[in-house]
Formats: sequence, structure tokens, C-alpha cells
Amino acid sequence: MKKSLFVKTAVALALTAPLLASAESQLVTGADSATARLDLRVVIPRVLFLGVGAGAATPLASNGGINTLTFDYSANPQDIGTTLAAASISNDGPLPSGNAIPVRVFGNDGQITITATNETNLVSGSDTIPFTQLSVTTTNAALPAPAFGGTSLPTLNGKVTNQTANWAYSYANATTPAFGTYTGRVTYTATMP
Repeated sequence: MKKSLFVKTAVALALTAPLLASAESQLVTGADSATARLDLRVVIPRVLFLGVGAGAATPLASNGGINTLTFDYSANPQDIGTTLAAASISNDGPLPSGNAIPVRVFGNDGQITITATNETNLVSGSDTIPFTQLSVTTTNAALPAPAFGGTSLPTLNGKVTNQTANWAYSYANATTPAFGTYTGRVTYTATMP
């Protein structure tokens, strides 16, 4: 008795399973037309990407490397404090070289705000150079570089922002600090509503 009930249940499920798994179909006879419908779906995830330096070349993926930009007066120490540029300006990141750093921002859900957060000073032991001695410009007005401690709004198209630029950094060299290697970090944060 149990075996018979099991067989009947299995047969009923086998007969209905194709109907549950099949796409729509219609059989007609004569001159009529047959129709079948299919629903289509495209899923676009909400994405926010910011890459600075080597991370800008990464195709919407994370890159944990932090690049370093160096203004080195070792070859022209007589110019320290004179507003003249360093003889060597280099970065350990991708092209372009020197003081230009590639940047990319991508987002698909409204206006992005980029915020620059940094310490007050670059530090070498107990000596400091104020961050106000540094500045940054952009090669693309649609991706403005925020001033240190400031914000910027990249241009968007509808709800999508997809901008690239090179941000060029400058050291004013308007003070005469004690010798040393002064370091500091700026953190850029992109936010989207």
C-alpha cells in the first residue's frame, strides 16, 4: 500500500515538474498564431569606486597599495625656502610620473562628494612642515581635486559619474625647515547618497 502511494505521488510530481520548469508555450491549430513570452532582467549593482595612484588603473577592483609622492631637494639644497621647485619630484606609482597622480571615480547612484582628510603638518621627528605648503590641481575640470582638508564634486551624467584625471601636487617651498624627511598622508573619501 505504501509503495503504491509512493509510485502515484512520484508519477504526479514527474508529470507536473516539466510544467513548473518550462518556459511559456502555446499550441494552436489552423491559421492562428502562437505566442510565448519571456521576462528579461538586467541587474546593475550600486557601485562606488575611487582610485588614486596605482589604484586608478584598477578596473573597479580593490588595490591596497599606497603610493608615495616625493619632493627631493638633495640635488638643489640651495633652493630650500626660495619657492623654487625641487630638482627631483617623483612618485612610486604608475605613469604619469613626477608630481602627476592618476585618479578615477565611478559611481552610479547620484552626486559623489570627494573629501580630503589630512594631518595639520608633515612631520620629521619633532619638526614639521604645514600641509598648507602643499597644493593640488587637476587636468580635468569634471574631476576637481579637493584642497587639503576640503571637498570636491565630480561631474555626473544623470545618476552616473565616471571621471578620470591627473592630479598634480605642488610644494610651495616658502619656509626653511630643519633637515629631515617629512611625511604626511592625505586620505581621499568618496561618498554617494
